[in-house]
Amino acid sequence: MTLLDGFAALWTSDGTNDLHGTVLDAATLARNDQVVTWVNGNATAAQQFSALQTSAYENKKDDTYDESITVAPGLGSVLAPIYVQGRQTDALPLTDALLASTGGSSGDFLTGIGAAKDAYSYPRPFLASDTAAPPAGEPCSESDNGESLQANRVGKPYADATGNLLVTRVGTAVDTTHTYADHDVVLDPGYAGLCTAGSFPSGHTATAYQSGITLATLLPELAPEILSRASEQANNRLVLGVHYPLDLMGGRISGEAGIAAQWSDAQYVSSVLLPARAELVAYLQAQCGDVLTACIARSTPYQADPYGGSAMPGGTAQIVTDRASAVAAYTERLTYGFPSVTASGAAPAVPAGAENLLLTTFPTLTDAQRDAVLAQTQIPAGYALDRTMTGEGSWQRLDLAAAMSATVQLDADGSVTVTGTGGTAQVLPAPTPTTPPVPTTQTDTTTTPASTDTTTPTSTDTPGTSETTTTPTPTPTPKTETETETESVVTVSVVTIWTSRGPVGYGSNGFGHAEDHGDPVTGQLAATGVPAARTTWLGFGVLIGGAGLVLLGRTRRRSRLH
Repeated sequence: MTLLDGFAALWTSDGTNDLHGTVLDAATLARNDQVVTWVNGNATAAQQFSALQTSAYENKKDDTYDESITVAPGLGSVLAPIYVQGRQTDALPLTDALLASTGGSSGDFLTGIGAAKDAYSYPRPFLASDTAAPPAGEPCSESDNGESLQANRVGKPYADATGNLLVTRVGTAVDTTHTYADHDVVLDPGYAGLCTAGSFPSGHTATAYQSGITLATLLPELAPEILSRASEQANNRLVLGVHYPLDLMGGRISGEAGIAAQWSDAQYVSSVLLPARAELVAYLQAQCGDVLTACIARSTPYQADPYGGSAMPGGTAQIVTDRASAVAAYTERLTYGFPSVTASGAAPAVPAGAENLLLTTFPTLTDAQRDAVLAQTQIPAGYALDRTMTGEGSWQRLDLAAAMSATVQLDADGSVTVTGTGGTAQVLPAPTPTTPPVPTTQTDTTTTPASTDTTTPTSTDTPGTSETTTTPTPTPTPKTETETETESVVTVSVVTIWTSRGPVGYGSNGFGHAEDHGDPVTGQLAATGVPAARTTWLGFGVLIGGAGLVLLGRTRRRSRLH
């Protein structure tokens, strides 16, 4: 399944990787331009500085930080500095090995984003659209331009007379706050290195969602806030004027598919993901001095106001003050107000494996039930990059922040209904069915013995009067449960995952009998002796290259719901 081929309906490269091509959907690409110029022009100074921070990548000299660390505000005021401290002092080796944007098994999972950029070769928004000689000091050459987009930009209010987008470049700065490192860090937006690099999809965004989604699954108690912060990190690429909203959508889709592949790998879950959660939770609680829920309760939640209260055309100000607004901001950034480009109104289309992203949020639900939660929280079909009509499911439509904050009603027949989002993720037990009382049938039979004196019976021939109560055999009351216990068992078969270290193959593995580390989430996932929903994966892997990110797979599912 080619995850990003929806972009080919909007633009086609000339095939020489020179940032030139043909506009196929002028309206959608115009919205692309409108959004990036508005965000770039309306971001506050504080947001510009945040954008510089989230553009940083830790390198071999360890003189900076990366997106798996700058996602920290999503943990709230109490736990965020503890998390950063643990990451920067090597107190969380399992978490670091998992999340790090450079070398992390999840944070650096996908490779080949560069190949997709080359294939689509879409010019960056900060590049000139005209072919005039660049001014003195301009790092990009005259041939590095968006000439193919000029006609679609001339005359628009967000471009100048020759079609150059009104994008302001953010200057280099020095981070002296020590928020994410114990020393000063030079922050460079990196324009000079992006002159010839294609814009779609965004690699920074893919990295932000790889680490953000993974951290959200490790800490489902804070998943909506962490995901919203990851979407802010991605949005910061618009603030700098180095990417368009469609680039961010492509990066998010790539990150979602990649992390879902990892949560569908039973061996990886039991040997890497769950131990990392155990390590992280133990460290946060020890440093906070209380249980995780109590630490969260006394914390100021993640907050954001990227545009100083100004509302984006066709959208909102994306202000975040609490969980509900965090989910709302995340949801808005799934589409950025783009119009539908394909048929809308299609049924939900959850891609295979996506349900495993909810394993820690809803450990008592089955695969089929988690799939239903994703289906009921998906955004409508028809937006750019949506692949619903292919029949392979749509990563673009997944609203993980909504799904991970859902109230789920378990129904008596084993189905589930999402009754709300934006709160604490919870599963409400199925209502206990009541058996109506069975009416009692009475038979009154009077027997009169033979006697010639019917008025005064003899003492030996007293008429016998018997009152017989006939009670039908009771109908057995159906067994009911107010709490459904389930085990998610995933068998991974012939898995090939392409990482920065090459293809890694996994044989068949079972998930669901890992050691209980004393954690309620891990304990639920490791429970034994309960009915299971089993999913068998065949040939599931992730590839990027050629026309874009490619996910190969097919599934067989057998569910037993009790």
